[in-house]
Formats: sequence, structure tokens, C-alpha cells
Amino acid sequence: MATRDSLIQVTDLKKWYKGGAIKALDGVTVDINKGDVIAVIGPSGSGKSTFLRSLNLLEEPTGGAILFNGVDLTKKKYKNNEGKTVKLDVDSLRQKMGMVFQHFNLFPHMTILENMILAPMKVKNISRAEAEEKALALLDRVGLKDRADAYPIQLSGGQKQRVAIVRALAMEPEVMLFDEPTSALDPEMVGEVLDVMKELAQEGMTMVVVTHEMGFAREVGSRVLFMADGKLLEHGTPKEIFENPQNPRLKDFLAKVL
Repeated sequence: MATRDSLIQVTDLKKWYKGGAIKALDGVTVDINKGDVIAVIGPSGSGKSTFLRSLNLLEEPTGGAILFNGVDLTKKKYKNNEGKTVKLDVDSLRQKMGMVFQHFNLFPHMTILENMILAPMKVKNISRAEAEEKALALLDRVGLKDRADAYPIQLSGGQKQRVAIVRALAMEPEVMLFDEPTSALDPEMVGEVLDVMKELAQEGMTMVVVTHEMGFAREVGSRVLFMADGKLLEHGTPKEIFENPQNPRLKDFLAKVL
């Protein structure tokens, strides 16, 4: 049920392919409140990434509604606070949703600092000096200020992913979306990325994290969503999901991954 703390309200979300023969999302309903850390778990092909990518319209839903700050992203037009019908500005909405992918998506021909300042300067029209100051502070926060002039190829996978996270933070988003941010990393690099995410969670950042890291979901998640076959089959606190699962599919999944 929506509350005044609701940031994103998803109702009966569907994403179908081939005229409904493939139902990547089949009626997902969930509320995401400010400060929530939502861990989305489930087997491969369950619709987790499609759900995440639908939140900022990287996937265009087939049906249902996604309300972000009260605006339905699935509608091309909406009424503003003055009652006027205005066109939905998808780009400005995406600025408020930081996205971190599996494979970093850093520009290889740019230094780390240049990767960091590009969007704030182009999209937010802030000066180069201000963008660099903010970028260096963010890089310092994740222990990479000394690599500002390096190129992505010179960084480890874990370092690249930390840069990707703070690059998204440079846009000062209201929510951070993480699509399996550690799945492309060597095992010894996973911890350094998860530590940054834990710190963000402790600071109150609203986060939706598609993850295979059950320890992270259990320790950091405020709520856990279990998806299978495009459906949200069970959701609850980490304690409820991991210690007292109800759905047979969830029980079977946990038996395989824990």
C-alpha cells in the first residue's frame, strides 16, 4: 500500500514478447519506499533484470503502471501540480535513477575523471571545476582518487565497478538501481564493491539490487523479493525470506544456493 514515503509504486507490471508467448514479467506489484534496500533474488531467467530495467524504462512495459514520485512512467503524458497536461520527460526521470550494470559501461577512451564529469557537465550544466571537485570527492570516498587520471583498462574489475557506482552518484539520484553488480567480478573483488553498497545503504540511499549474493541480501536488504517465471512469488524481510520461506519455489531455490 502506498504511503507518503513511497518513492516507486509498481502495479501489475507486465513485459511480454512474441505476442505474449514469452512473459518476462507477468503481473508484478510492489512498493519501494524511501530508504528501502530491496534485494531481488531468484533463478536465472526469472525476470529480475527485466523488472529492474523497467523501472527506468530501459525496458518498455507491455502493461501495468510504474509511479515514480507520483508520475506514471508508462504514460507518455501526465498532469503536473498545476493541472496542466505535460509530456513525460524520460531523460530527466532517468537522471534521478542511478543505474549500475554488470559490465561497468565506462568509456574506454576517457580517463576515470573524464568518465565521472561527463554527465554532470552535459546534463546538469555545472562547471568543469565544480564537476571535478565533486568527482574527486566521490573517488576519494571509494579509495580511488589517486586513479583519477588512469584509463579504465588500467583498473581491476572491482575498481571499475566502484567507479561506475560513484559515477552514478555524481548525478545525485534519488534511487540507485544495481543489475547484478558483482556477477562479472573475480571472487576476491566482490567484497570491495559490496562494501561500497553497504555504506550507501547505511547512509539511507534507496536501492534496488538484483543480486546472486545471498549474504548481501540477508545482511543489508531491508526487504527481499523472490522472483520466478516473471512473477513475484514471495517478498518479506530477510529474516522471513531466509529463515521461514513459504513458497515451494523459494524453498527449492534457497536449498540450492545456501
